[in-house]
Amino acid sequence: MIRFVLDTSIFVNPDVRAKFGKTPTEAMKKFLEYAEKLFGRVEFYMSPGIYREIMHFVDESEVSPDVELYIIKKPPNVHDIKIPAFVVYELIEDIRRRIDKGLRVAEKAVRESVLDTDNVDKIIQKLRRNYRKALREGIVDSKEDFELILLAKELDAIIVSADVGILTWAEKMGIKWVDAAKFKEVLDELVEKVGKS
Repeated sequence: MIRFVLDTSIFVNPDVRAKFGKTPTEAMKKFLEYAEKLFGRVEFYMSPGIYREIMHFVDESEVSPDVELYIIKKPPNVHDIKIPAFVVYELIEDIRRRIDKGLRVAEKAVRESVLDTDNVDKIIQKLRRNYRKALREGIVDSKEDFELILLAKELDAIIVSADVGILTWAEKMGIKWVDAAKFKEVLDELVEKVGKS
């Protein structure tokens, strides 16, 4: 049995979602068509946090009850999953690098604001954008992201995400993953193989 753990980005990220539909609801409906064809051979999981995130964007009345039938909502067993110590060491080092990088971004913005007092608001906007990028890009930065990784580890499943932080940490932890941008092609191939068997 092939198991996938799905991330929000499949249905919400506009670049990824476009392969499935124009809106999150259309993307979910198209995905559920694939899930129906693969039922009994492929399982699709979401942690409850990811499921709640997605349902903020999807019109549940248009996808229910199929979403309940084809997507298994399961929290990771956070009490029994063991994480290697090196992962914690790497996380601490990564956070330290990001804090230093964020400090440099802030220092640069202060220097720019001293030289250009007329554009302080623009400089602050730039500071916020660059600071977020320095601290959050490429890191697991939410409980939901961490749940997704833990669930995939617990189930020996394949993570499907477009989030660089999730994919980076999945790789560090030896978890299989598929870039969400290629997920539709993976599903097409699976449907074709199921049809031949």
